[in-house]
Amino acid sequence: MSDSQKLLAEYVQTGSETAFRELVTRHINLVYSAALRLVEGDTHRAEDVAQTVFVDLASRARTLSPEVVIGGWLHRHTCFVAANTMRGERRRQFRERQAIEMNQLQVNSGADFSTIAPILDEAINELNEADRTAILLRFFEERDFRSVGESLGSNEDAARMRVNRALEKLQSLLKHRGVTTSSAVLAATLSTNAVHAAPIGLVTTISAAAVAGTGIAATATATTTQAIAMTTLQKTLIATTLVAAIGVGTYEARQASVLRVLVQTLQQQQAPLKDQLQQLQRERDAAASQLAALQQENDQMRRNVAEIPRLRGEIARLRSEPQTKAISPNEATESAARSWVNRANQLKQHLEQSPDNKIPELQLLTEEDWLNAAKGKLDTETDFRRALSALRGAGEQKFVSTLLQPALKEYGRVNNGQLPADLSQLQPYFKSPVDAAILQRWEVAPAETVKALGLGGDVIITQKAAVDDLYDTRYGIGPNGFGSTDFLSSLTRDILAPLNRAFSAANNGKYPDDFSQLLPYAVTPEQQTALQKLIQKKAAEK
Repeated sequence: MSDSQKLLAEYVQTGSETAFRELVTRHINLVYSAALRLVEGDTHRAEDVAQTVFVDLASRARTLSPEVVIGGWLHRHTCFVAANTMRGERRRQFRERQAIEMNQLQVNSGADFSTIAPILDEAINELNEADRTAILLRFFEERDFRSVGESLGSNEDAARMRVNRALEKLQSLLKHRGVTTSSAVLAATLSTNAVHAAPIGLVTTISAAAVAGTGIAATATATTTQAIAMTTLQKTLIATTLVAAIGVGTYEARQASVLRVLVQTLQQQQAPLKDQLQQLQRERDAAASQLAALQQENDQMRRNVAEIPRLRGEIARLRSEPQTKAISPNEATESAARSWVNRANQLKQHLEQSPDNKIPELQLLTEEDWLNAAKGKLDTETDFRRALSALRGAGEQKFVSTLLQPALKEYGRVNNGQLPADLSQLQPYFKSPVDAAILQRWEVAPAETVKALGLGGDVIITQKAAVDDLYDTRYGIGPNGFGSTDFLSSLTRDILAPLNRAFSAANNGKYPDDFSQLLPYAVTPEQQTALQKLIQKKAAEK
């Protein structure tokens, strides 16, 4: 049973408002984001839809199966509530257009996500239960593959395969609706835009309203529900009055008088809500204070990193001081920072002792990049391999994003969008000269070299080879942008494809949960070597 299912069970059994508030907190971004897309970006209407969804969850909690996937249920019910809301809204807008004899402005859609957003949730609902759950867990609840695997009753690799297949199916459904995109672009778009942060205070408002609607919480929350209903009524009255004022321009003076009367009436109706509004304002101020405190803490952490050179100078003094007194928080911070700097120095020494691990892109790194690579422990050779791979990845990523991409853009502008046949042709387009040794590590290769990135076109730019094919990252740049994957996957994908098909044929269409299950189907030395590397990498990650 997942954490969300446990919270729902606790709410059903004990009526715990705390449990339900936590449930709302965990899923509010998923529900609010889906509602925002379905109601065409209207934030107020999205809040109303989110409120209704959680009120329905509270009222139907006892009738739901203990095994229900909370995120999936909430997403489907959000689509249902939003559809009903928009049908009523469209009927209201139609009547208003007839009354005032004017056309409603049509807002042109933006690029990429604004094109996908209106049909995204409808397409997701056409996926089967397993694929829909995988998409929601990965992109809407923002879980990693290990957590997705645990929720689906499988492991991390199976979850990754499931999400990739679900993305391909979703891409096909979107294509049938006139939106063409690649799986990689779709994954990046969902990661960036699928979830929007709900407004501050919405969790408190919805939790109180939902619990009050079932009669489980204290009767005091009924006042909050009335406040929400009254706010919606007020918005409707004001909107209707404004539309009438616009449509009947010749009666402007008369309508102004009517508006003044309505405003006075609304002000009288709002008097009983003063306390609730003040409470919401206090909660907003508290949230703002908390945000300011977090920002201050973040600034302090940055200052701590900036003080690393000073801490180095303090190491000798700290070692010579007696250790009989208790360690203060400042001393603990200094000790942790000193340990971090020591690990970075260890990493530099290890690199000097193993020059084969060096690449020319390392000259682009800063001291902060070295510290980031040394965040983890450095106790084993595997630890050092991972850290050095992270260093190389940071250098290559900087080369791609800060040097290569701008140069390619300028080259394409001059050459009708074409990629160069050789990277040496880019030298005139770099803002500053680039070390030739860096360019020699990269090549223009067929797009099939890294098919999983889906970068479009016939060719891409990528590294010629990995330094450590077990841990290094492979970058690709093509007409549709740039992406990355691990080198080992790009090298073994085609090699293992026959093994996956053989396993699926022998197991009723199922795919393997673990690479070791493919060993009986590996018949060539190349296949056996690829499998052993994948198994070795997975074992090192545990």
